[in-house]
Amino acid sequence: MTDFTLNAQVRSDLGKGASRRLRRNANLVPAVIYGGDKAPQSISLLLKDVTKLLETEASYSHVLTLNVDGQSESVLIKALQRHPAKGFVLHADFVRVVAGQKLTATVPLHFINQETSVGVKQQGGEILHNINEVEVSCLPQDLPEFIEVDMANVEVGQVLHMTDIKLPKGVELVALAHGSDLPVANVHAPRVSKEDDTPKEEGAAE
Repeated sequence: MTDFTLNAQVRSDLGKGASRRLRRNANLVPAVIYGGDKAPQSISLLLKDVTKLLETEASYSHVLTLNVDGQSESVLIKALQRHPAKGFVLHADFVRVVAGQKLTATVPLHFINQETSVGVKQQGGEILHNINEVEVSCLPQDLPEFIEVDMANVEVGQVLHMTDIKLPKGVELVALAHGSDLPVANVHAPRVSKEDDTPKEEGAAE
C-alpha cells in the first residue's frame, strides 16, 4: 500500500536564488502550502521523497499528509513545476484540505472493456480518447483515485460524453456544473485504404 505522507521543513530563505540553492546544494524541492483559514506557508521537501511519491498515479488525486516540523497538514497537489528537459520537480504547490468543505481536484480516467467493446470486437472500430482526466468537486472523504469509463457497449459512430460517466457517490464534474457536457471518448470506423481507388498515372507520351 502506498504511503501518501511526506516530511517537510519550514523554509524562511525565500526567493528564486534561495530556491536554486535548495535544489543545488541539498536536493530539496521548494514548495508552498495555501488555502483554508491559514496563511500560506513556504516549505521544502526531499527531492527523492517527492519523486518516489509521484511514481504512483494516485498521488496526483489523493489527499496527502505533509508533516511540517511535527505539524500535520492534509493537502492536495495543486501544481508542479518541472525541469523542461530532465523532468524532475522544481517547485510544488499544495492546497489545504479542510474537513467538511468541498474541494476540486483533477482525477484520471481509466477506460475499461476497450478490447471487448461492441464497436471494436464486433464492428472493427477504433477507440479514441478525447480526454484522459476530469476535474471533480466533492468532499475530501469522497475523492476517488480514478474514475472508470466503461466502453463495453459503445458502438462505431457513438460518442460518450461526461453525462454518460457513472460517477462515484458524492462526486460531481466541474465541467457539467458549468454547463459543458464534453466528449470523453468515441469509437470510429477503421481507416479504409484508398490504394485501390487511386487512379493509375497515364504513361508518359513517347
